[in-house]
Amino acid sequence: MAKPQEKVSFVERLKQIGQVFTFTARQDKWFVPLVIGAVLIPLAVSVLLVILGFGWVYIPIGVMVALLAVLIVLNLRSNAAMMNAAEGQPGAAASIVENLRGDWRVRPAACSTTQFDMVHVVVGRPGVILLGEGVPQRVKGLLGQEKRRLSKVIGNAPMYDYIIGQGEGELSIRKLRTTVMRLPRNLTGKDVNALDKRLGALMARPQMPKGAVPKNMRPSKGQFRQQRPR
Repeated sequence: MAKPQEKVSFVERLKQIGQVFTFTARQDKWFVPLVIGAVLIPLAVSVLLVILGFGWVYIPIGVMVALLAVLIVLNLRSNAAMMNAAEGQPGAAASIVENLRGDWRVRPAACSTTQFDMVHVVVGRPGVILLGEGVPQRVKGLLGQEKRRLSKVIGNAPMYDYIIGQGEGELSIRKLRTTVMRLPRNLTGKDVNALDKRLGALMARPQMPKGAVPKNMRPSKGQFRQQRPR
């Protein structure tokens, strides 16, 4: 479910940036050299302009450009580092969509197996999005099962399904963010709320277990035997 965004203080924001910086530096060996270059190049150019007589005004401009360059490098390299860390991790697809901009109602592992195959259900302006993770052969069965179950309540809302992986016909987790954000906005905000409530009611219902009923749960023969009138 989408949660209302809480206001983050300036100090907390700095802590978050520091955590992202540390994480990216551990994952990406080129990150620190690129940051050093992003700082030194604008400062060197600004100092050179001052020496050439263009005025001290270029010093603060150089500092601002250096800060902007560091933020750009941090954004690009941190996204790549997070994709590298998330690749192959169960539940990574749901986590990525949960952190996208906009109103995305994510239900992680709405359908799963004991082998960590799972299907995440996402409700948003494009409609219903099913994201399958795990062994493709088993995930296809889960996707088909979930599509049949959800089709009973989604009405005319579009449904998209993807298998996350590197094989043919699968969606790389690196492309998940851009793929989801580029989907057409087919529903209004009210449609999303109504659809989310219907899916919530459907998923709240207990599902009957599949397969043979265990012997200890089977009724005895005499339980349903009709008594003969005397």
